[in-house]
Amino acid sequence: MSGMHATDATPARKFGVVGGLGPLASADVFFKLIKSTPATRDAEHFDAIFEQQPFRSADADSETLTQRKLYIFDLIGSFEKRDVTTVVLPCFLSHTFIDELKANSPLQIVDMMEAVRSHVRRKFPAVRRVGVLASAYTRRKQLFEKYFAAPEFEVIHPRESHGVDLVTEAIYGADGVKSGNLRGRPVELLREACEDLVAQGANLIMPGLTEIALVADELGAMRVPLVDSNLAYAQYVVSGQYRSPETIFKVGVVGGVGPAATVDFIHKIVRATPARRDQDHIKLLVEQNPQIPDRTENLVGDGPDPTISLYATCKKLETGGADLIAIPCNTAHAFVERIQPYLGVPIVNMLTTTVRYLRESFPSLRDVGVLATSGTIASGVYERALASQGLRQVVPGPALQARVMQAIYGEQGVKAGFTTGQCQDDIAAAIDGLIAEGVEVVILGCTELPLLLRESHVVGANGARVSIVDPTDVLAKQCVAYAISSPRKSDFI
Repeated sequence: MSGMHATDATPARKFGVVGGLGPLASADVFFKLIKSTPATRDAEHFDAIFEQQPFRSADADSETLTQRKLYIFDLIGSFEKRDVTTVVLPCFLSHTFIDELKANSPLQIVDMMEAVRSHVRRKFPAVRRVGVLASAYTRRKQLFEKYFAAPEFEVIHPRESHGVDLVTEAIYGADGVKSGNLRGRPVELLREACEDLVAQGANLIMPGLTEIALVADELGAMRVPLVDSNLAYAQYVVSGQYRSPETIFKVGVVGGVGPAATVDFIHKIVRATPARRDQDHIKLLVEQNPQIPDRTENLVGDGPDPTISLYATCKKLETGGADLIAIPCNTAHAFVERIQPYLGVPIVNMLTTTVRYLRESFPSLRDVGVLATSGTIASGVYERALASQGLRQVVPGPALQARVMQAIYGEQGVKAGFTTGQCQDDIAAAIDGLIAEGVEVVILGCTELPLLLRESHVVGANGARVSIVDPTDVLAKQCVAYAISSPRKSDFI
């Protein structure tokens, strides 16, 4: 079931109504949602989808509560695929776990409890004692006490009558409202519950079950106002006068280039995050794709072009809701400029970030040693990045560069899982060669090299001391800084 957008000037919103929690009441909210739309013709209505699937509706026990949670979550996923922006959840019981849904939903969920509280404050400013007709589970969870909190409000619930929970029996009983019985005993039980609330001093009666609106007319006149909570919710949804959902910043990581370097990068993000508990850490989305063609083989040989694979991996991260993308692979940055224009999410450039760090940390620096794959060096990405900050790239001579490649790609190299022995000797020789060139700072321009050199300083064979800069560590700290401050995406690149 659907309509059209309200006006051309209204931001495009598309509502998805979660039905089936009970079916009659959900349909009532959907009807009132359409009725509340400020439209004079069909074409001015908002887009809205109503969906319900078979669901055993009952007051919650642990099994049915889990079923209810997963049912709603799956419907939200279905809504997302149909471009829904805003979820309408017409079920008070489900609002006892709305925080769980919000934390894991990519869509905005309009809070029914905020809607009815806003309605009471606006329409009944003098009301202080709110009588609530709610399910036993909702009462146990103190849902209304949470929203209608003291000292502004006092929440009152009906007392049992001869050992009978009046509201539960009226709604969930064998001949209750959920079974389709909208007259007779269920109405009598609810009327008795309302009278008890008035006797306790309630200034207003608030239905905490969407089914109660179905029998409101049968209940007749009350001595205090009886709110149509379904209508209040529908009007609140249409008004759009609710807060945008708080989103959790998410860092997307292109993994698998190489696999061990990805694990090392994630470890550095965790280590760089100021956290006291699990929930303080940054949300990561890692697409581990070791099948991305080798970047060096393409740049210095006739290996396959990795552009499409890199782009496809980044698109998966973008679709998954990443706010920025990190690629812990130096050589892959030779392809970043090709794919960035086609992405809606910025890639944090590890190379330019590292070079800015160098300039800030070593103000008098001029020459910088770079240990990297031959592909990275041939692409000129570090040379250009360094030159933009007035720095000059220094690389090992041909023989020592061959040893760097052996340390990375050799049979006993780091990509083969080795972190000691010949690979370390090869890198030490390359560093000695750079020291001989007068270099005092060396960039580990391949993300596997930090697995061989974990210290921030190295002493060469001649006793000279050089600083070691790890770009993956710089990138990790930069991603953490962005996630903590959540700046504008345009500031990332």
